[in-house]
Amino acid sequence: MKNRIIAALALTALPFASLADANEITAGMAPAGILAKSNRERLPKLTLAAGQPIAEEPLRLKSGRFYTLEIEADGSQELALEGAGFFRAVWINEIVIEGIEIRPFGVASIEFDESGKAEISFVAIRPGSYHLTVPGSKGDTQQVTMTIE
Repeated sequence: MKNRIIAALALTALPFASLADANEITAGMAPAGILAKSNRERLPKLTLAAGQPIAEEPLRLKSGRFYTLEIEADGSQELALEGAGFFRAVWINEIVIEGIEIRPFGVASIEFDESGKAEISFVAIRPGSYHLTVPGSKGDTQQVTMTIE
């Protein structure tokens, strides 16, 4: 019985030993994984303004990468961005509005009644093509395609 426990412990530790070599752990510090600075990227800002395009081009994301997305509204009109499919395909770390950090369980849309900024940090998870859209709009410029590869 004792030999089985020792063998089980050795087999459990084996994957971690190879991980330590692969990541070159130094000074007893473990790698930060998906939250490491080397895995972070700031996306181009999205703009909400009456009659103006939200983004210059579609955004391509990598699954497992940590992103920060700033959304800015100019206050010219009450506007929102909805995209429940996109928000279900990512893990939202936080939404920051005027220095207030919100850690939501889920999001379907973000609405601006006046000018302001919101910053969303998230990890892309589920590959696919998703849209963030101004509700009720029909034009292609009133949405942005977010493709997670």
